[in-house]
Amino acid sequence: MLPRRPSALFRSRWAALLWAAGVLWTAVSVAGVGKVPAAASAENATDALGQPIDNADLELLRNVIGG
Repeated sequence: MLPRRPSALFRSRWAALLWAAGVLWTAVSVAGVGKVPAAASAENATDALGQPIDNADLELLRNVIGG
């Protein structure tokens, strides 16, 4: 993705912006944007291990954070 002489690329702001836009476009087209998950309700929320989260867990977390 780098040109033959990278120093020449950054002599012009516009060339650098176009190059950066190309890099970002390539990253999005390769990796994709993905779905934005809908806000999970408390009824079906799970932790990293897949265990359901209850109000006691949330209260403990609130106390640890200091809120």
